[in-house]
Amino acid sequence: MQKDAISVLETPQSTQESTTRRLPWTRQDTTWMLSLFGTAVGAGILFLPINAGMGGFWPLVLMAIIIGPMTYLAHRGLSRFVCSSSIPGSDITQVVEEHFGIGAGKAITLLYFLAIYPIVLIYGVGITNTVDSFIVNQLGMASPPRFLLSGILIFGMMAVMVAGEQFMLKVTQLLVYPLVGILAFMSVYLIPEWKMDALQVVPETGAFLGTVWLTIPVLVFAFNHSPAISQFSVSLKRDHGANAARKADVILRNTSMMLVGFVMLFVFSCVLSLSPEQLAEAKAKNLPILSYLANVHDSGFVSYFGPFIAFIAIVSSFFGHYMGATEGMKGIIVKQLRSSKKQVSEDKLNKFILVFMFATIWGVAIKNPSILGMIEALGGPVIAAILYLMPMYAVYKVPALKAYRHRISNVFVVIAGLLAMTAILFGLLS
Repeated sequence: MQKDAISVLETPQSTQESTTRRLPWTRQDTTWMLSLFGTAVGAGILFLPINAGMGGFWPLVLMAIIIGPMTYLAHRGLSRFVCSSSIPGSDITQVVEEHFGIGAGKAITLLYFLAIYPIVLIYGVGITNTVDSFIVNQLGMASPPRFLLSGILIFGMMAVMVAGEQFMLKVTQLLVYPLVGILAFMSVYLIPEWKMDALQVVPETGAFLGTVWLTIPVLVFAFNHSPAISQFSVSLKRDHGANAARKADVILRNTSMMLVGFVMLFVFSCVLSLSPEQLAEAKAKNLPILSYLANVHDSGFVSYFGPFIAFIAIVSSFFGHYMGATEGMKGIIVKQLRSSKKQVSEDKLNKFILVFMFATIWGVAIKNPSILGMIEALGGPVIAAILYLMPMYAVYKVPALKAYRHRISNVFVVIAGLLAMTAILFGLLS
């Protein structure tokens, strides 16, 4: 269904693109697909069943239909934007300056950082709550001091990043394989618990569409893997040259289909196995859906593997978002120092960013704000702008992207981005 929905939004491709698509799928392509999948499957997906499920079953069906094209086309647009650079090795912070000038480059680089940085903060909260819940509910031990638990967990995740990109990619791959397997098994395992009476409740048209509209920001966040798109595109451009954007199309389409298949099955299974009252309770307790399932389920499998899935999902996604946040922050500082004609010390800059990230993630994890509130108020609007609207604006302003103009898919992406931003604003004003 998702593949058909995506195809409807496409125009006929060139002979060159068709030739590119006939290239054999390589091990490196699989590595990138799993890395992008791991970046997306994090706190957003573990909280998606809570927000999406509270609106009922049938609005969730429509969400499942539209999220595939939304995810693929938006990330494809961002990848094409990065690949459009004429300067080898340019990441997104350099590409925006190349195409839009120094002033606009600074503004968009700041926007890029603001789109990702709040998510990194969210993972500090999510990992702490998940482990704390496991210690208390599954191990039967007293809750450890929050400042100590959060500090150890955040230090451990950041230590992997400091060890180097290759080490981080190896750890991510080791995490993603069991994540995919257990996530699929958990979805099937919950089927006997499904409460089919939810299918009998059909909201009125206004309530139906309103539920979908207000849930779009969480959908955007839950399927977002834009923080890894910059380095993904740089790598493909290095390996495939002029065909990088077309190669990226194939990998991103497969990633989106994999995400929709595994994630929406998981979401449907969780929603059908819990009542709306239980979903509301999970939201009030600020817990990932699997941690809540572990607390209310009699099954030892759910009790122990639920928090385990939540843990590895957050850790694997943290890596990709941390990489994007540091890339954005470094771009902001470097551009500012160069415009002030000051020398940039790479070593000092990296140390400053490391200390800043640890201190702020730790501070927010100790404070423990509402995760869903942070997603809606901080991450959602900026992600929608940088992922959905900015690449579409570039298509009609940047000569290198001229070939992608006048396509139905562009209109779809813009509408999806505007719906996400207006839903967020409506939620904040309400």
